[in-house]
Amino acid sequence: RMDCIGKAILGMSLQCGQCHSHKYDPLTQEEYYRMFAFLNDTYEAQEWVYTPEQTQEIERIHRETARLEAEIRREVPDWSRRVEEWSARVAAGTPRWTHLVPLAPEWGGGLSHPESQPDNSILTLGFRPTSGELWFTATNLGSVRPTGLRLEALTHGDLPFGGPGRGSRGTFAISELEFEARPLGKADAPWKRIALQNATADFSEPERPIRAEYRNGNDDKRVVGPAAFLIDGRDETAWSPDRGPGRRHADVNWVAQVSPTNAWPEGPVEVKVLLKYRHGGNDGHGRQNEFLGRFRVSVTRDAGPAADGLTSEARRALAAPAAGRTPVQQGALFSAWRTAEGSALEPVARGNGAIEALWRSHPEGGTILNLRERDPEVARTTHLLDRGGWDKPRQQVEPGVPAFLPPLPDGAPRNRLGFARWLVDPRSPTAARVFVNRAWQALFGLGLVETPEDFGTRAPLPLHPELLDWLSMELVHPTAYADGAGPWSLKHLLRVVVTSATYRQDSRAPAPVVGKDPRNRFLARGPRFRAEAEVVRDIALQAAGLLQEQVGGASFYPPVPESMFALNFVKIDWKTAPAPERYRRSVYLFRRRSMPDPVMSGFDAPNADFACVRRVRSNTPLAALTLLNEPVFVEAAQALALRILREGGGSDESRAIHGFRLCTGRTPAPAEVKELLGLLDSRVRHLSEGWQSVRDVAFGASAGLEALPRGTTPTQAAAWTIVARVLLNLDETITKN
Repeated sequence: RMDCIGKAILGMSLQCGQCHSHKYDPLTQEEYYRMFAFLNDTYEAQEWVYTPEQTQEIERIHRETARLEAEIRREVPDWSRRVEEWSARVAAGTPRWTHLVPLAPEWGGGLSHPESQPDNSILTLGFRPTSGELWFTATNLGSVRPTGLRLEALTHGDLPFGGPGRGSRGTFAISELEFEARPLGKADAPWKRIALQNATADFSEPERPIRAEYRNGNDDKRVVGPAAFLIDGRDETAWSPDRGPGRRHADVNWVAQVSPTNAWPEGPVEVKVLLKYRHGGNDGHGRQNEFLGRFRVSVTRDAGPAADGLTSEARRALAAPAAGRTPVQQGALFSAWRTAEGSALEPVARGNGAIEALWRSHPEGGTILNLRERDPEVARTTHLLDRGGWDKPRQQVEPGVPAFLPPLPDGAPRNRLGFARWLVDPRSPTAARVFVNRAWQALFGLGLVETPEDFGTRAPLPLHPELLDWLSMELVHPTAYADGAGPWSLKHLLRVVVTSATYRQDSRAPAPVVGKDPRNRFLARGPRFRAEAEVVRDIALQAAGLLQEQVGGASFYPPVPESMFALNFVKIDWKTAPAPERYRRSVYLFRRRSMPDPVMSGFDAPNADFACVRRVRSNTPLAALTLLNEPVFVEAAQALALRILREGGGSDESRAIHGFRLCTGRTPAPAEVKELLGLLDSRVRHLSEGWQSVRDVAFGASAGLEALPRGTTPTQAAAWTIVARVLLNLDETITKN
């Protein structure tokens, strides 16, 4: 995040400040982390999103639920008394729980790092392997011998959809829970297993096999199900409390009784709680886990503890004074009563069945990444990290901005919104200039400042500083056209540049001019540079008539060599998109950071691990070989050949002219036409002699893509396919002029 802000807005190599004060620019390490503090106070997870039709269905479910509950109230006139009496009994029978204070929670393998929270819960984020073990010890039990143990699965904003699990749906499945004890202060004493029994939970799924995304491609016997699975001594079973769409992201309790036959160590004890996770897997789309994201463990000495089946809303309502409960709290208690005790009454049982059927029809929905600011009571603190090490925090820092830049405006909030407004404040010396320079680079191939990611003291000075300043002012305060543009209008900025005499110059220039200024830094001619990787692919598809201009939708998987998968240590389920879906614009091309796309890489597409505002163009044989042999360009050449035969007229000369114009945008010179016709004749002779399969050349894997135009032969189609491959490989085809 800081790297991106530095390159895209401030024009600074901010990432240096992560480990030390900047060697050249006036930025200290503390100022780096003060800026980072603005960004470090958010929840980062996923949210469910629904189509308009699904939203209407969800609204209907809530309306029908409210109607059915109102009907239950009418058919059970004394429901208020019943709820009040039930609430009193539940409150009186609730065990008194004592939280275990976790000491140094650990994860087996050391790749994930659980952290104790102020409320004695444990939160686990970061790396997510498919299986593992988490344990912690506690010493606050003293000589108490508990009768029950409670595991609370708790929601948290940093977990998928709020959790409480870390699975792909925010769910979890725990294979085993083990409870052990040893004499306090005797680290060399062996741990003694404390047996648990009579497990209950607020909710448990019926026994079922694990979902497909958690399987490892073998004959998997693992199952999830009731609360007893958590202490049955078998790794292939697990407790899972997934209530289904619309209800799965809520706190849930699991309770077990401590067996009275346990032989505890004498005196004060230290206890250990261990959770085993064996229900993750890799289905080919990456690691999938079913870990519990946040949890808390408590013990009680009360007799016969059991899960009460209440929602967290009902528990909060139960804790509130009866006379002061809000309508929402009263509604939560009514819902809890009708499910827990009211089912003995026929009208309530009938209503419960109808309500349950409604919720089982709740839409699953899609997912979207979500970022939300934390509430003040759970604000995250930011520390300066020694040499950038996440596990070496030093002093705490407060949000702030570097001293060499304008200060935050008076009264500005010290949060993300205040920081964002400061970044684009008109007083900022960097934001507009960096933005304009990047737009200039997109149009001319090279920015007014050659290093768009770095405007610092080590960067080359702009050759046209007055132009950069004027365009920056024009971006923030537009005056050049009466087009109604507001501040920061990219459309207005581009209109100003592309309608200028400088941009509209011919890219051609006399040799002496090119020799004196080969990089066109003095702007004596129009821009000329090779298109970016995504545009190169789209040019070929557009010329061939294959480009699908659908806007939006899921990404598509492009064809890649099988050898690419051998280089990945994780199995990948790569489903290559069929035609015409795989001919969509390159902006929708699916890319894995761990597996660079060969077409994009051949034309200098950057690594996706870091922010990139400048692509350094190379000129290697790999680019030409990619244009000749990559499946997408071969298929484009085959389709282009058919298009030439279909649209180019009746003579080979007119066809050559038409194909050349489709690829380069201009009419070829007579010498160029002669060269293409010579190539065509030689390829016809070559194919006629049987050196290659005509159908393989003309159609290949794209057989059936289009019918052969009337009056043409497969040999002609194959010969024109070879000509089309040459046309798509021309520098002029992939170069902006």
